[in-house]
Amino acid sequence: MKRSLVSLSALALAASTLTTVTFTVAVTAPAYGDHCDPAEQGQNQQNQRSQQDQPAQDQPAQDQQGQNQQDQNQQGQNQDQAPPAQDQPPQDQPAQDQPADAPLAGGSLIQASPTEPPAPEESADQQQAPEQENADNGNARRRPTQAPSQSPTQAPPTDAPPNDPPAETPAPSETPAPPQDDEDDEEAECADLGPFPEDFIDIRQVPRNVQEIRPRRSGSAGLFTSRCGTNRNGHRNSDNFIVAPGVTNGAHHIHDYVGNLSTDAFSTDQSLAAAGTTCALNDRSTYFWPVLRDRTSDANADDPDGNVGTIMQARQVSLQFRGNAVSRVSPMPRFIRMITGDAKAATNGGANALAKWSCTGFTNRITTKYPLCPRGSQLVRILDFPSCWDGQNTDSANHRTHVLFPDANGACPSGTRAIPQLRMTLVYSTPRTPSFALDAFPEQRHNPVTDHADFANVMPDRLMRLVVDCINRNRRC
Repeated sequence: MKRSLVSLSALALAASTLTTVTFTVAVTAPAYGDHCDPAEQGQNQQNQRSQQDQPAQDQPAQDQQGQNQQDQNQQGQNQDQAPPAQDQPPQDQPAQDQPADAPLAGGSLIQASPTEPPAPEESADQQQAPEQENADNGNARRRPTQAPSQSPTQAPPTDAPPNDPPAETPAPSETPAPPQDDEDDEEAECADLGPFPEDFIDIRQVPRNVQEIRPRRSGSAGLFTSRCGTNRNGHRNSDNFIVAPGVTNGAHHIHDYVGNLSTDAFSTDQSLAAAGTTCALNDRSTYFWPVLRDRTSDANADDPDGNVGTIMQARQVSLQFRGNAVSRVSPMPRFIRMITGDAKAATNGGANALAKWSCTGFTNRITTKYPLCPRGSQLVRILDFPSCWDGQNTDSANHRTHVLFPDANGACPSGTRAIPQLRMTLVYSTPRTPSFALDAFPEQRHNPVTDHADFANVMPDRLMRLVVDCINRNRRC
């Protein structure tokens, strides 16, 4: 009779242990975000460093669990001599609770660990924290993870018979492995996408570094502004008829357009001249640049080029044509095409890079990183175009040699003449955290140095003469 009671008690203990194991696996399965937010990457790096500094803190709990397993084995051998009340000795309970009582690395600021799965009671907090963040952002930030959570819960019944409690107890330490591997895969994916925390800088840490060239008497200090709006009509595509004519998705990232309403991969001089425009004074030129995205959102999560997040509408778009510091300017030819910056500067090097980032109220500080602007300040992108034309060509094989930049003193190179210099200034309201990025080619990893823009002049000749006259007379028009 005693042996029957002992067997039933052992079976009950095994069922209780199996139930605990299954619950633990289901709770600790991670939920993945559809995007790679540099702000979260910075937190994850802190988590990793904090957990690497406390291996000794986890070891006692593991040793205690190993001791408990030996105690249970010893109890199974002595069941005939011990009373039934000793089937679940009191000293086992503290060892089972030990992992849940261990403090989370980094205190309350760290919500989740990227390398090690949390203890059973911590996992509930880990799931609640992202849900609260989702509510604040108003965007879904998870991807279903059914596969990692289903297979571990079914594994324990097949690994050992139900009447062998000591064989079941190692399961909690083995089952978190699949979620950890999946989380490592997600981090590897983020490493391929970018941007990274080091791509951002607080604008207040950037020294004052802007020095304007004072124009000489022979120079031209006027300014003409073409008013074309901020693309409220949503004219966007991933084409670039200058660099990749006739190729749909030739840019592999989305451009914002103002001015000419027809611009796409198949635009020609004739089609642009016949189209409408968002600009005043019938300026049919086309102005375009890569969009900036808020990456706290999972919008566009399935984009094959990794351009994830919600497109941010520029609050202001200023298109200014400026003079030359040492000479008067000549009219630029109609249909001349220009590019500024290098969309592949992260892999090509900085020879043609010309990214300029700043914040309103801090425009005497320029950086090549994404600036984090303080409260009340907005992000600024400055895109200056070359302005020394060779006098003959409206384009060139590399789209650069037909129009060059002035030297450090503002003078045009020999064999070129000064034409109005286009400066695009774009202003955005961005998160004050490192959670935004440019659209970019996949291999550029959303590096801020890849900022660039394109322009094709389709002004009527009469309007171009007005622009040149305004600049050479040192007026503001």
